[in-house]
Amino acid sequence: MLAILISLGVWQVHRLHWKRGILAAIDHAEQTAPIPLPADPTPFAKVEVTGTYMPGSGARYGAEVRDTRAGPTLGEQVLGVLRRPSAPPLLVDRGWAPDTAQPPLPAGEQRLVGYVRGADRPGWFSATDDRTGRRFYTLAPAAIGPALGVPDVAPYTLVLLGRPESGVWPAPAEHLPRPPNDHLNYALTWFGLAAILAVVFILYARKALRA
Repeated sequence: MLAILISLGVWQVHRLHWKRGILAAIDHAEQTAPIPLPADPTPFAKVEVTGTYMPGSGARYGAEVRDTRAGPTLGEQVLGVLRRPSAPPLLVDRGWAPDTAQPPLPAGEQRLVGYVRGADRPGWFSATDDRTGRRFYTLAPAAIGPALGVPDVAPYTLVLLGRPESGVWPAPAEHLPRPPNDHLNYALTWFGLAAILAVVFILYARKALRA
């Protein structure tokens, strides 16, 4: 048991260095210029793309309460489909907006900067999409695209990056997503349990030897 606990602690130390490498790569990507969107992009890559929004392709995704000037407000991510020359249409997460706001799709050619987000899959407890009302709870382009009349949409989403302005909707994401890094706590927990086990064994052994 002692060997198992120590090995789990060592494994978490390796995971800690691995996660720090990922976070460092994300920090580097956030500080560098975006690259043109490739045909097969890497998830969370910072990219840029040009195109025009397809009229009537607006939709909503998720549900989230945020603090606004009016107080805690329920809202969703605002979606749109970007038409690109010689490339599949692209589902774009334009940012968060209050439920009562109806931001229009920008007209004309757009140059967008954001990061690539892979398709999600609905879980056992995921809410059911409202295809008629264009409200979705799983960010899956393969399901959202056909509901918006775009069956050939790309299999990933572009999440816009930008600097939100107070009272201007939608508010884009400010940073690339960062996974949590709790591996140091996990390692200390396993090593701590190993130390406790060793102390208990020593006390038990000393008592046995005196008997």
